[in-house]
Amino acid sequence: MPDLMFWAPVLAGGLIAGASSGLLSVYIVGMRIPFLGVCVAHAALAGAVFGALAGLTGAVLLLPALGGAMITAIALGLADPRKIHMDANVVMGLLFSVTMGLAFVGFGLFGVLGKSDNDVRGLLWGSLTYCRWSDVWLMLSAAAALGAFVLLFGKEMRAILFSRADAQAAGIHATGVWTGFLVLTAALMTVNFQAVGGLMIYSLITNPAAAAFQLTRGGRRVTLLAVILGAISGGGGFLLSAITDLPSGAVIVLVSSLLVVLAAGVRRLHGRR
Repeated sequence: MPDLMFWAPVLAGGLIAGASSGLLSVYIVGMRIPFLGVCVAHAALAGAVFGALAGLTGAVLLLPALGGAMITAIALGLADPRKIHMDANVVMGLLFSVTMGLAFVGFGLFGVLGKSDNDVRGLLWGSLTYCRWSDVWLMLSAAAALGAFVLLFGKEMRAILFSRADAQAAGIHATGVWTGFLVLTAALMTVNFQAVGGLMIYSLITNPAAAAFQLTRGGRRVTLLAVILGAISGGGGFLLSAITDLPSGAVIVLVSSLLVVLAAGVRRLHGRR
């Protein structure tokens, strides 16, 4: 019974992290902005680094990490490519450069100030082993918020996915909807850091959709399949890591990558037939 009580939130966390990341991946891949994950991850890392330098430890580091990710998401959402004459990916590259620089300057300050950076490094690699029910409810809340947003603004998001400029021309408040989506993306990725790790969550928000697009067509079918494949990556990756005693975040990413390879193989085989 103690083992069941210990592993239940861990498995639930893996399933929720995978499924919610799978839902997010449909829009990330559909809009061809996979670099968004790297950008937000480093922003959250920079926030956590300076939070730790300020004396915060443990789970409280989630707050400055979330703050850093939110600030970057809002800045990216409000940056209209037509007004600043920059492509969205270029803006992401600039924000990534700034946040990465801040994060590594912060790491350098740990040695100068004689402080430990162990808690921050834990966010880099992730470990489901330390997931508890309080973390699960937080992850579930972020996933539910993203799901509700997609249900409420599904049509607007599909229009923005096709063309942000055309969506604005059609009367859609594209900047507001886009910024809201980015804020929820930042929140979801940050709360999932513990499960997957900041350096590896990039894979989990691209691979499920990449595999789903290989196997089916149609927005609803792709979304449902991406959520299922994400859950398989999270839950299956955790079970494999428990059996092999390997890092859970790394195994989850490898499982999700394997699903993309298998999906491509199935599509190729089906095409030959």
